[in-house]
Amino acid sequence: MKYSEIFYTLQGEGKLIGIPSVFFRTSYCNLRCGWCDTPYTSWNPENKQISVAEALKQITQFKSKYVVITGGEPFLQKDELTELCQQLATNGHHITIETNATIFAPVAANLISMSPKLSNSIPIDKQWQKIHEAGRIKLEVMSSFLKQYDCQVKFVINSERDIEEVQDLVNSLSIPTESVVLMPQGINSDEIKQRQHWLAEVCKKMKYRYSPRLHLSIWGDKRGT
Repeated sequence: MKYSEIFYTLQGEGKLIGIPSVFFRTSYCNLRCGWCDTPYTSWNPENKQISVAEALKQITQFKSKYVVITGGEPFLQKDELTELCQQLATNGHHITIETNATIFAPVAANLISMSPKLSNSIPIDKQWQKIHEAGRIKLEVMSSFLKQYDCQVKFVINSERDIEEVQDLVNSLSIPTESVVLMPQGINSDEIKQRQHWLAEVCKKMKYRYSPRLHLSIWGDKRGT
């Protein structure tokens, strides 16, 4: 598999926030978000390779029940992802897969953490703008995940204009409000603080979950956290 890192930390986002978890970060992504906080998996993807067997060995050495497979976009490597998840499930792990929800494949997973990209993600790079815009929302993929898995749907919010987009998607797919997670866009505490107060009020009004980005508040914008 193409990957960039394996590390043990606290889950920093969503409804499992704070749980000690092993993260397996795959490399390569089919989108190019302008605010991407892991450019080493998308804009300049690392091309390290690891076998499923070796990935399983490194993940299990931390003796953590909770495993998070993230990216990049994990579902770009469907066959390898399917095999790895099956092995992890057989070993009794709780598996979360973080995805941009543009590619579907049936895999063994306890939680699908979808992160559909709103229009605030459009890159400045003109070469990628049309590709990103055409591919960032796949309603049929999101619907398939929602029907077959326990899901959370995380949205990165930059401004109040984004809320209407969120609501349109929630209504189109009948997403339960308790499954909707709003997070302030930012890669440091100052940026997050600029948005957290009004976003918290939006969550109270709309009955959505608010999620901080715990790893950034503890360790800052550092790899392996």
